[in-house]
Amino acid sequence: TGDVGRIVGSLLAAVDGPRVAVLEMGGWDTHSGQQGVLQRQLAEVSQALLGFRTGLGDSWAHTAILGLTEFGRTVQGNGTGGTDHGTASIAWLAGGAVAGGAVHGTWPGMAERHLRESRDLATTTDLRSVCKGVLEAHLGVDRATLEDVVFPNSRIAKPLEGLIRS
Repeated sequence: TGDVGRIVGSLLAAVDGPRVAVLEMGGWDTHSGQQGVLQRQLAEVSQALLGFRTGLGDSWAHTAILGLTEFGRTVQGNGTGGTDHGTASIAWLAGGAVAGGAVHGTWPGMAERHLRESRDLATTTDLRSVCKGVLEAHLGVDRATLEDVVFPNSRIAKPLEGLIRS
């Protein structure tokens, strides 16, 4: 995984290389044995990010990496040492172009009174807002394209500001 990150990073760093890459990592379905699965998966993400940084070299300073999931997990574990599909999730940013050191969004907590249907984290931020914030501030994608082409009919999800260094 570190090798893949390094190779992709070096391709992105090339003067005539691509400006955007999309990578997918499966294996996150943790219905059982979640602790072991997460340890392996998170180690792979860590190695990939280290590889990206190595492959990007000086280009790391101008890079934003966005990580997100397609669905969340329940707060409460199930009977097989895992968790089931949930609603709220997480997105994270890494790279030299990121205005780091901050958590964006609202964290209501995990007390049962704050959970959706007593099982899921409350969804407080639309992931489209995170993506729009990065695409607009980092790649210069205009608002109309974001709302009409990239995420059609998404005007309600405003780009999240303050994610990328100005």
